[in-house]
Amino acid sequence: MNLEARATAKFVRISSSKVKIVLDLIRNKPLSEAYAILKFTPKRGSEVVYKVLKSAASNAENNFEMDPEKLYVKECFANEGPSMKRVRPRAQGRAFRIQKRTSHVTIVLDQAEEV
Repeated sequence: MNLEARATAKFVRISSSKVKIVLDLIRNKPLSEAYAILKFTPKRGSEVVYKVLKSAASNAENNFEMDPEKLYVKECFANEGPSMKRVRPRAQGRAFRIQKRTSHVTIVLDQAEEV
C-alpha cells in the first residue's frame, strides 16, 4: 500500500504558465533538494510553490507518518483558475480588457523505495 501526501493552493494570483516553469525544476527531486532549488530561484512563482511544498511535507509527516528524509516530489502541476476581468481605458473612449489570471497549484509527495 503506497500512500501519497498532497497539498493544493487554489486561486493563487499568478498565471499558471509562470508557476509551471518553477514546478518543472522540482519534479522528481528529493524534498531537501526541492527546498534548496526553490529558495534560490528568482521567480515569483517559487514563493507560492515553496509554501505548497512545505504544506505537503507537513501533511505527509503528520497525517501519514511518512519519513521526511525519504520524501520526494512525485508529481506537481498547476491548472488554470478563473480569470478576473478588468477594463483599462484607452484612447478615444475605447476600453481594453485585462485578464488577471489565477491558478491552482498541486504537489504530491511520496516515499522513495529502498533499493
